[in-house]
Amino acid sequence: QVQLVESGGGLVQPGGSLTLSCVASGSDLYFMAWYRQAPGKQREWVASITSGGATNYVDSVKDRFTIARDRATRTWSLRMNGLTPEDTAVYYCKATMSSGVHWGQGTQVTVSS
Repeated sequence: QVQLVESGGGLVQPGGSLTLSCVASGSDLYFMAWYRQAPGKQREWVASITSGGATNYVDSVKDRFTIARDRATRTWSLRMNGLTPEDTAVYYCKATMSSGVHWGQGTQVTVSS
């Protein structure tokens, strides 16, 4: 059974940092990503990484966020620096696996003073 479990959300002050993690159980991992959904807005893609390590980011987080993956632990992370209130959202991990596309349960990130 495929399962994605997220961790690492929370409350942080503007300018602060957080790291989100997602671990996948089940079938082979091909493509990993992070999405976010702010209140009243559609879910948007934030960053992605291929099984080969190629990364891509939405312009609004470039140079602030870093996506990484650990093949041995089947984990990928999102390091978020320089957080602003506009980064407040529920963050979701997403994985394309041999069994299909799967989503994590979501973790809240709140940036506020």
